[in-house]
Amino acid sequence: MLRIQMEKSINHNIMFLKKKAVPVTWKNAREEKETKALIRDLQDTLKANHERCVGMAANMIGVNKAAIIVSVEPFDVVMLNPVIQEKNDAFETEEGCLSLEGLRPTVRYKEITVEYDTTSFEHKTEKFTGWVAQIIQHECDHLKGIII
Repeated sequence: MLRIQMEKSINHNIMFLKKKAVPVTWKNAREEKETKALIRDLQDTLKANHERCVGMAANMIGVNKAAIIVSVEPFDVVMLNPVIQEKNDAFETEEGCLSLEGLRPTVRYKEITVEYDTTSFEHKTEKFTGWVAQIIQHECDHLKGIII
């Protein structure tokens, strides 16, 4: 079956980006269908912006839900309702964002532990390090309305 790509426009509205994301739920068929559509939209939009983007939060495509996608070569990993449970080894860095112009200073951690739900709606806890940990922290900040 042919699947049409659904790349979304990147949201630059600061007031929307500053909103705290609401949890992703799938209690019924309608919510599950909406969540699967959001997952596809995140995948398609990241793929379309891969040359300039390594991660994305749902609010960056205009959806106020707690969902992110992170490029973990060779795969893109979607995390629903991610929460960073543990952080170790802080460092200072600068980051850019597809939704904003320029670079901004921030503090990140070299190692994090994240609890999240998978695209199969299974709960998971996983450790991430280095560059991938930094991307996850940036996208999780988006979910809290923190703009870096």
